Amino acid sequence: MLFQGKDKKEHKIEQLLLENYNSYYRLAYSYVHNESDACDIVQNGAYRAILHSDTLRQEKYAATWIYRIMLNEIFRFVKKERPLSLDVVEAEQGKEDTYENIDLQRALDMLPKEDKAVIELKYFEDMKLTEIAEVMNENVNTIKSRLYRGLKKLRVEFADD
Repeated sequence: MLFQGKDKKEHKIEQLLLENYNSYYRLAYSYVHNESDACDIVQNGAYRAILHSDTLRQEKYAATWIYRIMLNEIFRFVKKERPLSLDVVEAEQGKEDTYENIDLQRALDMLPKEDKAVIELKYFEDMKLTEIAEVMNENVNTIKSRLYRGLKKLRVEFADD
């Protein structure tokens, strides 16, 4: 037997890291939207996985264990880089419904920042249009226009899929 104890686990983890590098990278990139940052996240995650390979209890769960490490690295990075962003603040408060999926987050990221803000405040913060108008220092009709324009763009985006 070539590998025993930690060596066997470490070898399995290294193998999975190599086989799934592109998947880890895509996951990280979907959160940070920056190639360099995504690479750093995956490198740090790989380092932690190898460093702590002895804590893996069952080798058959190694792939899931590595994904958990990668997600923790992503969330650590996002929290450090964007501590006041809507998705991070809500995640810290224990809300799981911030974004239903990555496709929605990407579509929202493509909207002009004002339209995105109106949609986030309306649907993720449950604010009324009058409250949003106050927050954004604009009249209610402008907020309505931004909301409808943003929703229309989202519908078009999802209709193309």
